[in-house]
Amino acid sequence: MEPGNQTGISEFILLGLSEEVLLQPLLFWIFLFMYLVTFIGNLLIILAIITDSHLHTPMYFFLFNLSFSDMCFTSTTIPKMLWNIQTQSQVITYEGCIVQMYFFMLFGILDNILLTVMAYDRFAAICHPLQYMIIMNPKFCDLLLLTSWLVSVLDSLLHGLMILRLSFCTKLEIHHFFCELYEVVQLACSDTFLNDLMIYFASGVLVIVPLTGILFSYSKIVSSILKISSTRGKYKAFSTCVSHLSTVSLFYGASLGVYLSSASTQNSRATAVASVMYTVVTPMLNPFIYSLKNKDIKQALKTLFSRETFSV
Repeated sequence: MEPGNQTGISEFILLGLSEEVLLQPLLFWIFLFMYLVTFIGNLLIILAIITDSHLHTPMYFFLFNLSFSDMCFTSTTIPKMLWNIQTQSQVITYEGCIVQMYFFMLFGILDNILLTVMAYDRFAAICHPLQYMIIMNPKFCDLLLLTSWLVSVLDSLLHGLMILRLSFCTKLEIHHFFCELYEVVQLACSDTFLNDLMIYFASGVLVIVPLTGILFSYSKIVSSILKISSTRGKYKAFSTCVSHLSTVSLFYGASLGVYLSSASTQNSRATAVASVMYTVVTPMLNPFIYSLKNKDIKQALKTLFSRETFSV
């Protein structure tokens, strides 16, 4: 009898980061803390940008969307993980797994593309300061954002539809704390050649193209900064890129770390632990990076808190 995803296959088992019972309460409180910090931190960035008219510029328009994407990115995985720990259950339904995979990929890809768009924004601001507002006009910014969403939605949808064609047998244990695409594909009984091909092709395109764009933008930025005669001018120009450069380094550094750890070991649990860096830690640190290294954001947050205090 040919194995298939028939009515009997209704759920997967998420093995999580550890099967040690004594570690579960500690994991719950650690991840709850990180999730709240991520959600509140990014929400504050969003509110600061909305309420301060001085931040209604292309740079902060994309930061607004990055913060929103980070909030959604962590919300696709952590709440389910916390619920499973609290209820002492490792189950996720087949439909829930597909939905989680779709939104996880969507917001992960959106993060990646937005970082590239933000690099282009810094390139336009530093290399073409006089034409900056003409280049980064509202229509063009909306077009860049729309393109980012379209690419993210279509790629995630394609992967999701290709998962639906797979047949699954009896081994439905996922060695992860969420439904990670590659882990789910490995559980299939049917031929996964097209799925594997799509994963490698899409991953290559959606990493190489954005990363090339970022490196090109910063090569031009560095070249322009070096041409500035005064040290003060160089510092001022570079300071506008520090927050974005830190976020890019953290995002790609964490992603590369997970890739290298998965390539060097067959231990899926170790890969799951490493993936915490880009799924949780990076979105959590982004608000701190932008608030600590950006005077405009710091001032907007002070104004926001002073308004709240005054209203109370």
